[in-house]
Amino acid sequence: MSLEQLSERYAQHNRTERGRGFIFAGPERETLFRRYVGGPGQRVLDLGCRDGALTQAYVGGNEVVGVEADRDALAEAERLGIETHWADLDQPLDFPDASFDVAVAGELLEHLRDPERLVAEIRRVLRPGGTFVASVPNAYRLKGRLRFLAGRAPESDPTHLQMFSPADVRALLAAFQDPHVHFVAGRLVPLHARLFANDIVFVGRKPS
Repeated sequence: MSLEQLSERYAQHNRTERGRGFIFAGPERETLFRRYVGGPGQRVLDLGCRDGALTQAYVGGNEVVGVEADRDALAEAERLGIETHWADLDQPLDFPDASFDVAVAGELLEHLRDPERLVAEIRRVLRPGGTFVASVPNAYRLKGRLRFLAGRAPESDPTHLQMFSPADVRALLAAFQDPHVHFVAGRLVPLHARLFANDIVFVGRKPS
């Protein structure tokens, strides 16, 4: 699929399914991403930034570079005053080694053909000691399991190419230090986080 086709696919999806300013699991993700991105003075690579809705949580005082396949959404993100790049994130990142303090991938990895390759690229462009913060839907939550038992796909989003369990998330963090995994979004999370959380936020640090 060409970048133009990818852009149109996600522009259509974002218009009909998400809408401008939508943030999945918003309040909890905003709080965690703001905490882990930190700042001021951080150089932040924001992968899959969409229209910048989540970017607003950590743009203040930081130098943010947003990368997105949906060109229309990227134009919205540019209004935040960030540097923007239109790109297919299944391709290698067009940035030098060790050029960012933080790399963000919020609700992105499930949309990629090869998420492990992007994580390797993230590790390459992070400076020693740099932070990787990301999130993915908790595909193996109880709702997804019940859908599967009913003969339906666990995920209804046609743009999702991958499903991540907590074990898969920890595997993505294998090359990072000080991993943290948070189960968020869902009224019943206190009862059993893995079964009832709608989303998984995870963080690691590139070895110094």
